[in-house]
Amino acid sequence: MYQKIALAIAFSPRMEALIAEAKRLIDLFGSELILIHVGLKTADLEAKLSEIITTHGLNTASVTTIWKEGKPAKMILKACEEENVDLLMLGALKKEGLLTYYLGSVARKVIRKAKCSVLTLIDPKIDPTKFSKVVINGTQLEVTPKVISQGLKFCQIEGTTHVHIINEIKLYGLQMATAGEGSEDEVSNTRRKLVQEEIRYVQEILNGLDQSGLKINIKVTAGKWAVELVRYCESISADLLIMGDENGYTFIDRLFPHDLEEILSELPCNLLIVK
Repeated sequence: MYQKIALAIAFSPRMEALIAEAKRLIDLFGSELILIHVGLKTADLEAKLSEIITTHGLNTASVTTIWKEGKPAKMILKACEEENVDLLMLGALKKEGLLTYYLGSVARKVIRKAKCSVLTLIDPKIDPTKFSKVVINGTQLEVTPKVISQGLKFCQIEGTTHVHIINEIKLYGLQMATAGEGSEDEVSNTRRKLVQEEIRYVQEILNGLDQSGLKINIKVTAGKWAVELVRYCESISADLLIMGDENGYTFIDRLFPHDLEEILSELPCNLLIVK
């Protein structure tokens, strides 16, 4: 599924845990590992990195390490393109402050601009475990069939036990259902039909996909979509949220955030962006 997995590293307290997480995934997917560090290359840093790589059972000869100098986000993206990376892994903060949100952290810039899929880990572990509870964004977008397809394939390889596909009742649909002068029964029937339509949309996508080994739950929510998605992830203690990327964000979008931007400002769990 991923022939080349890259990990963006900084010499921080979380680096070893991130390398351990990357080791687990390259073993799982049979991938090559590429480490990307933006900063000055020194003999001390090389030795420290080599020691960590060896400690976690990786062969230094089989790991490609790229050292670049410049603006971190720009250099990470450039390295991924040069190496034809399929999946980029990086660490991210669970919650970012207002200043960081508007200026944009390295992780946020990379997530928005990367051409490959991106996996952000908010709490990497030295002894990593698999993602056992996964939520997939199933709302009606052009990218959704690909997100669900890639998400299920990821979960099958990972051995995930429970997959939750979350869809939404469109707000305009709810407004139409409650704005008339119909009885409570009529309003309830309309709402029920809206829910059934969203379930049908997801089910039609699933009908053409391999679902073997997966327990899939389709859930329909109503309300502010990003808020509901985060709330659901938190309610089931999800390990991973899988979403697609709707390209074309601008700074103005940061002031009037899209769903992805809102979720990035306070990650409920680890996040995989399918591109």
